[in-house]
Amino acid sequence: MPRSRTSFNELSVGQVAQRSGLAVSALHFYEANGLIVSTRNSGNQRRYTRETLRRIGFIRASQRVGIPLADIRAALDALPDQRTPTPEDWQRLSNIWSDRLDERIEQLTRLREDLTKCIGCGCLSFATCHLANPYDVMSKEGPGARRLMPGSARPEPAREC
Repeated sequence: MPRSRTSFNELSVGQVAQRSGLAVSALHFYEANGLIVSTRNSGNQRRYTRETLRRIGFIRASQRVGIPLADIRAALDALPDQRTPTPEDWQRLSNIWSDRLDERIEQLTRLREDLTKCIGCGCLSFATCHLANPYDVMSKEGPGARRLMPGSARPEPAREC
């Protein structure tokens, strides 16, 4: 019996999982979070269009470079008619996301430098370490991960520990 045109263009959740390399639970998670959509057949089974595989590829590539799912969803929501991202869409988004990634790289570099300094010191006390936090200046900024916050004041390194 030949397949109908509609069924040829539709994939079951198992087929999408197999072809994308994702677990079925991950597909359900993506769908619950508005990243992909499905329809239901007469047996109430999920059916995905073939374009869903490209959307999943876009999502996974974005995640691999550190883009949060909320940002990925916002990017997909901005596309007209839930269409699959095009190479032009990827180029536009990668330009935007590159700036954010540069900021994260800078933050991680600072953290690595601070870690190296603290390991060299050995005291591991942010309240008294003259290298990582001279005169406990970060306490004046309040609680939280001050080193991770863009624009937070960075203490000048001391000459000795």
